[in-house]
Amino acid sequence: MELDRSTIGMIGVAITLLLIFIRVPIGVAMGLVGLGGIAAIMSWSAAVGIAKGIPYALIGDWNLSAVPMFLLMGYIASSTGLTNGIFQAARIFVGRVPGALASSTVLGSALFASASGSSVATAAAFSRISIPEMMRSKYDPAFASGSVAIAGTLGSLIPPSVLFIIYGMLADVSISAMFMAGVVPGILSAVMLVAYITIRAKLNPTIAPPDHTVYSRQEKIETLKDVWPLPVLILGVLGGIFAGIFTATEAGAIGAALALILALARKALTRKTFIKALVDTAEGTAAIFIIVVGAAIFSRFMSYSNLPGVMSDWLVSFSDNPMILMIAISGIFLVLGMVLESISIMLLMVPLLLPLLNVLDINLIWFGLIMVKLLEIGLCTPPVGMNVYVIKSALGDQIKLTTIFRGVFGFILVDLLTLGLLLAYPQISLWLPNLMSR
Repeated sequence: MELDRSTIGMIGVAITLLLIFIRVPIGVAMGLVGLGGIAAIMSWSAAVGIAKGIPYALIGDWNLSAVPMFLLMGYIASSTGLTNGIFQAARIFVGRVPGALASSTVLGSALFASASGSSVATAAAFSRISIPEMMRSKYDPAFASGSVAIAGTLGSLIPPSVLFIIYGMLADVSISAMFMAGVVPGILSAVMLVAYITIRAKLNPTIAPPDHTVYSRQEKIETLKDVWPLPVLILGVLGGIFAGIFTATEAGAIGAALALILALARKALTRKTFIKALVDTAEGTAAIFIIVVGAAIFSRFMSYSNLPGVMSDWLVSFSDNPMILMIAISGIFLVLGMVLESISIMLLMVPLLLPLLNVLDINLIWFGLIMVKLLEIGLCTPPVGMNVYVIKSALGDQIKLTTIFRGVFGFILVDLLTLGLLLAYPQISLWLPNLMSR
């Protein structure tokens, strides 16, 4: 019996999910299933032709050059110490606010994320910096580790984010606009987390004993001397994009060059650190490009199968109210976030959902922001919870895995509240992109 195209598409999605679940690399899984699906619908010669053409056409796309440049910027910043002192500076200026160490972690993570663009890197760095400090200050282990896990997710939302770059490529939207869309929601997310930490620590001081240390003005000035390069780097990149001086793609090269200049000015760049930054950038870029190529082949398979159109018609048959459908889509992303990691979900779902989004005239920049926020939450939800496992790996036997998941639960509820605000008020996300386009 000959299967229709949409059935072949559904089988392909199921096989892809299975391969990803058993830890086959996502780029390989999506690429192989995509080629097999194209061959089943058309022919092997067509599949081979696509396999030849897509990698060259995609990797030759100028927009993707932003990926290695932003990675290089982050690696130079972290390896030369431009990100050092962030936690201590936040700790000094937050002062004696209840839960100051946990709040300092959130604020420090937000700044670090602006340089690294990676949630996992942010969580890994602060698990070694702030958790030992909180444990020495008698913080509750669950509260301490949970604050680091959730703070690390800001790396996905605060620009420059690799997820924004890849989404911009998939959905054919402005990467500069995506970066600007992430600024206010990123700040809002950080503020909501700090408010939650402060309220919880105020109501129950045993989970976060107060810090009575008083810092002098001289200590504060000395701290600022240590951290000034990072704000300069962030403002240079984002300010240039907002002012229209350069595009998001060009901003990657500007950011990498600026990080290099700042490292040289501080005499922190050595031959060893520079070579390490280049090697790490090459490895990270290769991994991301393999994933993107696999996803592009899979996306071509989806378009030939007509599954996205069938799925769009099916969802619209239940309701044509965009907000109801956005809530339903959010539920799907939250469930997928429990078993898959961020890039897998995005590359799998965006090709399926684009036809529906276009039919309902949903703003693709707003949707991309909502999706990345959902992927953020997925970084902390069990059983996968990438950030949780990163913290567990960094700390070894000091804290149990169940303790970290227990600690992050309240923070996830706060993130869901923030998500509700972003869904209810799209202008929170769209205000800066609209202002930039004028």
